[in-house]
Amino acid sequence: MPEGDTVHYAANRMRPVLAGVVPEEIVTPQPRHRLDRWPERLAGRAVRAVDAHGKHLFVRFEGDLVLHSHLRMTGLWATYERGRRWGRSPRRAWLVLRTPGHEVVQFDGPVLELLTESRTRFDRRLAALGPDVVADEFSVEVFLQRLREDDPTRGFGDALLDQRTVAGIGNLWKSEACWDAGVDPWRAVGAVSDDEAVAVIEAARPRMRESAATGSFARDRRVYDRAGMPCRRCGARIVARGQGDDNRITYWCPSCQR
Repeated sequence: MPEGDTVHYAANRMRPVLAGVVPEEIVTPQPRHRLDRWPERLAGRAVRAVDAHGKHLFVRFEGDLVLHSHLRMTGLWATYERGRRWGRSPRRAWLVLRTPGHEVVQFDGPVLELLTESRTRFDRRLAALGPDVVADEFSVEVFLQRLREDDPTRGFGDALLDQRTVAGIGNLWKSEACWDAGVDPWRAVGAVSDDEAVAVIEAARPRMRESAATGSFARDRRVYDRAGMPCRRCGARIVARGQGDDNRITYWCPSCQR
């Protein structure tokens, strides 16, 4: 699943191409949107802003209309110079925004909707999101408050995936940040101190922000997808096991993560 850094990177690529521009063509090839009349409703409207919060991306148009997407496991935003071959088949495109020099394409959905600006503020899914781990400013106080409102017996690694507590962290960065901070992701939330919880966030933020800026996407992985390999800190063998109700794979070192 694309995580917050991936979505912010996509927004950073789209922003200089779309912001302040009236798309010369808007195409909605996906059958479910053919009757929604998005090209007609957005015609002549300039893009005011492109931004992200956690794993959600927003293309904001004049007239208080907002394209909102969540990529889940399959989706992708991509920005291409006009005439360049796309990285996925055109048959997988859900939305195409064309400017004189570029094409911005959303592939494979699965959540793509046109909302009013007011609805984005009051939509329960969006209003409930926790502070964005990739944002310029991060509220430690709100993060800790929401963490402490969670089930104290829940595994800490699983709690980090709850977007109501902190927005943007997924399975990769959960594992990487817990390893960086030396915190066992299997410890119960109630057994993790505030200082330890903040240390995990402080481990995730700079690496995720760099990824959002450069597209590096954690190429130098310490623990994720390294099951059976030696820990880079202590040499013990990395372990992986499903965690939480969704059985998301967690990677950790049982020797040096306590």
